[in-house]
Amino acid sequence: MSMRKILLLAFFVSLAVFVAGCVQKGTSDKIKIGVYMPLTGGTATFGISSTNAIRMATEEINAAGGINGKQVELFVQDTRSEAQEAATVVSKLVTQDQVHAVIGEVGSSRSIAAAPICQSNKIPMLTPSSTNPEVTQKGDYIFRSCFTDPVQGEAIAKFAANNLKVKRGALLIDKKNDYSVGLGKFIADAFRKLGGEIVIEQYYQEGESDFNGQLTSIKGSNPDVIFVPGYYTEVGLIAQQARKNGITAPLVGGDGWDSQRLYEIGGQALVGSFFSNHYSVDDPDPAVQKFVNDYKTKYGNVPDALAATAYDAARIMFDAIKRAGSTDGAAIRDALAKTANFPGITGIVTLNSERNAVKPIVMIRVDQGGKYGVADRVTPEGAVAAPGTTASPATSASPAAGASPAAATSPAATGASPATAASPASSPARTGASPATSPR
Repeated sequence: MSMRKILLLAFFVSLAVFVAGCVQKGTSDKIKIGVYMPLTGGTATFGISSTNAIRMATEEINAAGGINGKQVELFVQDTRSEAQEAATVVSKLVTQDQVHAVIGEVGSSRSIAAAPICQSNKIPMLTPSSTNPEVTQKGDYIFRSCFTDPVQGEAIAKFAANNLKVKRGALLIDKKNDYSVGLGKFIADAFRKLGGEIVIEQYYQEGESDFNGQLTSIKGSNPDVIFVPGYYTEVGLIAQQARKNGITAPLVGGDGWDSQRLYEIGGQALVGSFFSNHYSVDDPDPAVQKFVNDYKTKYGNVPDALAATAYDAARIMFDAIKRAGSTDGAAIRDALAKTANFPGITGIVTLNSERNAVKPIVMIRVDQGGKYGVADRVTPEGAVAAPGTTASPATSASPAAGASPAAATSPAATGASPATAASPASSPARTGASPATSPR
C-alpha cells in the first residue's frame, strides 16, 4: 500500500472515530425516554391522552432546565392496541433507539407482552395504568404508578355491597383481555366475601357489537347489579342494549370506562352507573385544576384519568432519574423503588416492595349529560388519604349518591406538604405552583 493510501486510510479512520465520538456525546446530553401507547385501534383514546400528558410533562421539565442539566427526549411508538405490536415496538425502543427508560402501556395485555423485553435488557419500565398484577411480576425493572386490580376489585365490590346495598351480581367479561378477566375475578372474590352472590357469568370479546344474547341470559338471572370490567367502547354498547332489553340494574366497572367516548356511545343508558377511577376532573385541589386547565388549553379537551396517570408516571420517572443522578438502568431502578409520598395529580403515590403503587381510589357516578360525580372514596391500607376525609381501609365515608361532585374533595389530590414529597422538585405540582420542575 502506498504512503498516500495509508495517510488517506488513517484520515478516514480518525474521521470515523471523531464522528462516533460526537454522536455518542450528543446522545449523552439527552435523557431518552421510550413511550409505547395505543395511538390507533380499540383503546386509542387512552393512548392519545396518555401520550399527550407525557409530552406536556416533558415540555414542562425541559423548560425548567431538564433533569440534572440534561433535556428529555421522547421516542414514541404506536402499539395499535395489540400485544404483539407492543413487544415489537418496545424491542425497537430498547435495541435501536437505546432509550434509558420506558413508560407504557395503558393495557395490561400489552404491558405483559413488553415487560420481559425491558427486564432482560435491564431498562426500567413504568406503566401508568396497567392494573393486572402480572405486569410487575415480570421482574425487578418493572414498576407501576397506578393501583392494582386486587385493590380496585375490592373497592368496586365494597362499593356495590355497602353503598348500593346489592346482593345478586352478574359478571360480563371480555374473555380475551387480561385486564377484564383479572379485574372480574377480583370483583367476584371480594363480592362473595362480603356476602354477595355472582348469579351468572357471561363473556364477550373486544370488537363485538351485539351483546343481546349475553344480556338475555343475564336478565333471566335477575341480578341487582351487573359488573362490567371492560373498556369504554364495549361498555357503552352494553349499556344501551341492556336498557333496550329492559334491564334496570346499575352497571358497575373499573377505570377502563373512563373516556369521553363512553358517554358518546352509551348516552342516557349509562346514567346511574358507576366505575372506579384514579381521579376526578372536578376535584377542587389547585394542582388538579391547574393540570386540567393546562391540558385543556394545550389539547382542546378534558384530560381523562389515564392522561392524569400518565402525567404522574412521567413525573415520577423524571424524579427517579434526578435522584439517581445517572441514566444507568440499575440506578434508575433503585431510585424508582425508593419512591415514597410522591405528590401526584391522582394522589399521594408510594411504590411498595412489589413495585406497585399504594394510592387512593375514587368511585365515579355517571350523571346526566355525561357528567362524572364523586360517589365514594376508598383509601387502601397504607395509602395516604385526602385531608379531611374519614376513609378507612374497609371503605370510605362518602357523600350520598345524589350529592354534588363538588361536595367532597377527591383522593386525586391530597395536598401533601413538601416534607412528604419524594423530592423538593416534585412538590409544586401539589401546591398549585408550576409543575415544570417535577411528573400521572
